[in-house]
Amino acid sequence: MACFLVPATEAVVTTIATKVVESKEKKAAGDESALAKIDAKKKHFSRKMKWLNAMLWGGSALLAFEHLWHGEITPFFPFLTAAADPADAAEMLHEMATSGVGMAVLVTTVWVVMVLVSASIEKRSEKEPAKEV
Repeated sequence: MACFLVPATEAVVTTIATKVVESKEKKAAGDESALAKIDAKKKHFSRKMKWLNAMLWGGSALLAFEHLWHGEITPFFPFLTAAADPADAAEMLHEMATSGVGMAVLVTTVWVVMVLVSASIEKRSEKEPAKEV
């Protein structure tokens, strides 16, 4: 019913965090062109956070569309059909606490694995000598 709200909320928080991290990286580098030149092989953490944002926003949008398609979201208040009835609202909150949190945790876990794999690849490329063409 409203499970998409949990990953969407995480997406809002991570988008704000990404902007903060990105501004700190730019400030440390001086400007955006310097940021690109610092280390071409190594991806900055703000860029990796954008991966998480894309996964969360995309998944939330697809889930919202699915709920809209099934008539669980309406264009008028209270917007979620389950929020109109207290018994349905309790079921909706339970779904958010189980399915919504589960999806958000799963997406974040997949992102952490992606970041670890990326760091491993970056570390391996630093150890290898540069190949001449």
